[in-house]
Amino acid sequence: MAASEQQPVLVIMGVSGSGKSTVAGILAGQLGWDLEEGDDLHSEENVQKMASGLPLTDEDRWPWLDTIASWIIEHTMAGIPGIITCSALKKVYRDRLREKNVVFVHLSGSKEQIGRRLTARMDHYMPATLLDSQIATLEAPGPEENTVVIDVGRTPAEEAAEVVRELGLSPAPGSTTLGHARPGHSTATTPDAPGR
Repeated sequence: MAASEQQPVLVIMGVSGSGKSTVAGILAGQLGWDLEEGDDLHSEENVQKMASGLPLTDEDRWPWLDTIASWIIEHTMAGIPGIITCSALKKVYRDRLREKNVVFVHLSGSKEQIGRRLTARMDHYMPATLLDSQIATLEAPGPEENTVVIDVGRTPAEEAAEVVRELGLSPAPGSTTLGHARPGHSTATTPDAPGR
């Protein structure tokens, strides 16, 4: 990551079940940074489609990605660090989200590892049957992208600790290590999701 006085906006990316929300929540709590759950910005139509086992098309995703991009731009323009979760499976999706000081944190693991995590989840609308579709869609970030790759074979706390270490992150001014952000919540004003 290039040296900068401004700390980054982190996009925690990866297929469903890779642990994006958990790792993002730990990081936000430790750093005291704004946190947004990208899945909460999906339209009701997208949520219903995924819940029924149908993969989203690019047409479905663009309005959602634009909403996420708005959140990112709001933070980068204000010089405020933040953390947002987004699968960001394709390079063209990441291109839509790419801004100065944005770092993609790719939670990467084997189909077996992620499948076990996804099957164990009871609180998410995306069925495990969509994992194959997500893996097929994933275009792993290349070396030219501002990305840190984190292997998911460890505990979420260990994975979050590696993110902090790799990027040299530190708590926001005035925050405590207890944090003020919770998973799925942001302390900043967030644009309304399309269709909500």
